[in-house]
Amino acid sequence: MALKVYAIEQNEEWDAVVRSFKDYDVYWLSGYVKAFKIHGDGEPLLFYYEDKMTRGINVVMKRDISKDQHFAGRIEEDMYFDFVTPYGYGGWIVEGEIADRLFDEYEKWCRNNGVVSEFVRFHPVLKNHEASNQFYDVLALGGTIALDLESPEVIWSNLISKNRNMVRKAMKSGVEIFNGRYPDIYEEFRNIYNGTMDKDEADDYYYFKPEFYESVMSDLETEGQVFYAVLEGKVIAASIILAANGRLNYHLSGSVREYQNLAPTNLLLYKAALWGCANGCKTFHLGGGVGSAQDSLYKFKAAFYKGEPCRFHIGRKMYNEEKYEELVAMRNQKEIEGSGFFPKYRA
Repeated sequence: MALKVYAIEQNEEWDAVVRSFKDYDVYWLSGYVKAFKIHGDGEPLLFYYEDKMTRGINVVMKRDISKDQHFAGRIEEDMYFDFVTPYGYGGWIVEGEIADRLFDEYEKWCRNNGVVSEFVRFHPVLKNHEASNQFYDVLALGGTIALDLESPEVIWSNLISKNRNMVRKAMKSGVEIFNGRYPDIYEEFRNIYNGTMDKDEADDYYYFKPEFYESVMSDLETEGQVFYAVLEGKVIAASIILAANGRLNYHLSGSVREYQNLAPTNLLLYKAALWGCANGCKTFHLGGGVGSAQDSLYKFKAAFYKGEPCRFHIGRKMYNEEKYEELVAMRNQKEIEGSGFFPKYRA
């Protein structure tokens, strides 16, 4: 066997392949990407390569370029595509020494199937960009924060002192943390999260339909749950947290602004870290700032870990340079000039 491609409908075979890899995380599972298919991010595909020396997996969202607003009616449908890592992290997980044949086969598949370009967000904890350095144009961006969950003592000692005070303040104020997965709490999460997005004047992309949350709840039944902060019977902060293969991941989060001075999210993340430690997780990845910046979100996350941050890397690849340039030329040059966006034709 060389290269095999799985569609989302083959979810059982898909997940069996992913779980056979030592370093997989939730982002490669079919149940994770299914929600983003519902959200309109494209067609999820799992690539699986195996030969005597090497094996590897990569999950992508396949997008028809003709469906992009800038090209609607201007190029043929179902002819040209691009790949992007599903929301979060991904890229190739490679086991074995020499991956040259893997990347040769993969590139050949992409060229033969109308794939123009690929954009990858590598997993900062797995450092899986290292195996792909020769194939993609890999760029290092900002830091991300991953907590060490070795023991409750290690978790507590890694909080900066101001953050410990915030955690104590939340406890003293009577904030309690619970966790679970049932329809009402996902609906409660959706309301709080949407309220947070409203206040942050977030892009439309960050509003997810009820069907998205239904998918997270039913398709990640052993990986996904909501941690939520309650004060006097009212939910005042909530986060979807995902666990797989000994890795805990902070996924989506929201809080009720009037209660932010009580630091419910500080206590929530501390308690989630303790839950992860008690349930065999080794790391709790909080991610980084918006657009990899060292902004207030990054500083909030950094207050949970005194150690070295992880480093976030992206990868870029053109499979059909001629078509890529043609698509760029079709765009209004003023709109895309100076944009660091990749692929440039979608800027």
